[in-house]
Amino acid sequence: MIVGAGPAGAVAALVLARAGVRVRLLDRAAFPRDKLCGDTVNPGTLGLLRRLGLAGVVEPRGLPIDGMIVTGEHGVSVEGRYPGDKRGVAISRRDFDAALLERAVAAGAVFDGFAVGAAIVDGPNAAPVVRGVVGSAEGHQQLRAKVVIAADGRRSTIAFGLRLARHPPRPKRWAIGAYFEDSVRSTFGEMHIRRGRYIGVAPLGGGISNVCLVLPWSGGNAARAQSSACDFRDPPALLRHAIAAEPHLRERFGGRAPVRDPIMLGPLAVDVVKDDIEGLLLAGDAAGFIDPMTGDGLRFAVQGAELAAAAALDALEHGWHGVHARLAAARRRAFAPKWRFNRALRTLVSSHAGVRAAAAGARLAPGVVRRLIVRAGDAEAVA
Repeated sequence: MIVGAGPAGAVAALVLARAGVRVRLLDRAAFPRDKLCGDTVNPGTLGLLRRLGLAGVVEPRGLPIDGMIVTGEHGVSVEGRYPGDKRGVAISRRDFDAALLERAVAAGAVFDGFAVGAAIVDGPNAAPVVRGVVGSAEGHQQLRAKVVIAADGRRSTIAFGLRLARHPPRPKRWAIGAYFEDSVRSTFGEMHIRRGRYIGVAPLGGGISNVCLVLPWSGGNAARAQSSACDFRDPPALLRHAIAAEPHLRERFGGRAPVRDPIMLGPLAVDVVKDDIEGLLLAGDAAGFIDPMTGDGLRFAVQGAELAAAAALDALEHGWHGVHARLAAARRRAFAPKWRFNRALRTLVSSHAGVRAAAAGARLAPGVVRRLIVRAGDAEAVA
């Protein structure tokens, strides 16, 4: 049983179905559905999808991305191309997620529109065992399975309901995103880093770009001061204000209504405090989520889903002894260097002095920024 049919859930379902496992994939949403995201698949993630035979999900549908443009304060701008023939892809999550789910179903997974309310837990408090899920459909229907994978996002009903996850006290960042008509034709993603916040722009082709603002929430007056008198209760105003503060973005998007209403999401960060309950595995954002500044969310979702699927096969074949420890070790091997990299960048952006120093350094040594762009996109790791 997989709860959540986003990228992590769909990839885990596909891998398990290909291995001959009976898989039931649950989600309250009807697909295709909109999802706030940066809408870019970096070169490393694209390499993972190719290995899984899923390149056709993105490459025919998306816009090739040749690299990133990173700007800082006082006019600093650095263009970094991915090396050789490495490329990323920009594709809306609406299209990406629906295509992955379609592939999972084609591989043999059964998809049900089902709103999960809680996990079914047996056993004593000291040694609980997850046996399935209960939902609101048909009078709190129970669905049981030998293995449950919670891939239901950064507000995971399962992980938070079992007190396995929490939002850390710091940092508390929120994202506001919308699609705008864009006259600029580009094959580069953009990251505009300012004190305490950043704006990502992803061209999607067809004269449309994704604009996503990430900024801190500190509550009350502090939040309003940070956002120059804009109120977090008015996400469109916050996004308009951030665009208006940047001359080059103001010329492209200022004064225009977004194609669809902006979406606000937060707090972003999720810490997992425990993940070793028998019968349950975590994947995707439910397994922990950090600032998406480097566009790693989809990479962690796809590769994390593979690892969770392998752990599920391990549990089905050999039982649960050591499964969680082996999965945790595999996740550390796969992700720990990038976790450290992302946290360092997040800390830098949170510091006014750090942003000033980084802008000065980028002006003097743009090659360093270009290497960081390659590292952020996992372009060196592509086979």
